[in-house]
Amino acid sequence: MSKIEGGCLCGNVRYHSESEPVMQVICHCKTCQKNSGGAYSVNVAVPEDSLVAQGETLSTYEDHSGASGKAFYRKFCSNCGSHVFSFGPAYGAVSFIKAGTLDDSSWLEPSTHIWCDEKMHCVQIPDDATQVPGNPG
Repeated sequence: MSKIEGGCLCGNVRYHSESEPVMQVICHCKTCQKNSGGAYSVNVAVPEDSLVAQGETLSTYEDHSGASGKAFYRKFCSNCGSHVFSFGPAYGAVSFIKAGTLDDSSWLEPSTHIWCDEKMHCVQIPDDATQVPGNPG
């Protein structure tokens, strides 16, 4: 895989990473449901120091709603509202890119579903997918 690139809906915020993804996950937690406005969130994790973001409208929401209660910084465009990526001490030195913001998502193949205990009843997870009830170990 080559460079990972993407940005927000209006184009004011852009990012890139030269690193291979550490993981690709689908998160079903209540926080991701509220944050995405959908049934789950598709995330691509990259080393935090590999992600370069720019844009005058890049804003931060400090979230403490996760299971650890530790700060989780959600970066979004204050112009269009797109949630672009997140990071925080509860998850180590990785940043989670919201897959919907990728310029090219054709390589995505997330096969791990996390926080399955909180998934919406209407969501069906494939039988061959890895399912984790909460946070991955």
